[in-house]
Amino acid sequence: MLAHMTNGTADFLQKLIDKHSGKRIWLMHAESSSLAYYEDQAKSIFVSGRDYDILIKNGEIQAEGYVVMNNIPVTEEGQPVFEHQFQNRRHDMEKMPGFQAFRLLKPKKGNTYVVFTQWRSVQDFENWKTSDHFKQAHKNTSVKPPDYYADRPFLTAYHMTVEDDN
Repeated sequence: MLAHMTNGTADFLQKLIDKHSGKRIWLMHAESSSLAYYEDQAKSIFVSGRDYDILIKNGEIQAEGYVVMNNIPVTEEGQPVFEHQFQNRRHDMEKMPGFQAFRLLKPKKGNTYVVFTQWRSVQDFENWKTSDHFKQAHKNTSVKPPDYYADRPFLTAYHMTVEDDN
């Protein structure tokens, strides 16, 4: 399964979604940008989008919620180690109240993986970050990033947009 995403203005992305009404495309908004995301086996409909292999898929993406994407650049030689760590991780996040979906996305081009999580609300995500489960999952994380990181990871966060039926 593949994941496809692209950024653009909300109006442009909505027109793109309307044009491809046969696909389930989620529209998300941040403070200064919008993102369209969908999962499919076929080639992307996005001209300037990003394509990913879905390595891990837990939960189903919901129409409403809060999405956090941890963008992690990984060296080519570090990719097997990085993927192995996720394949063998504990699944405590999925037990947290408000958890909706998790995806580990491997880029088809480039080196930046995306750890995609969806939560019912910002507060549910914040509760996860302060939970004992989070501390346990990140207990081996030091101030210095692992050697297989090609650059510093960065977060992007979005609120899902619910389509109006007007």
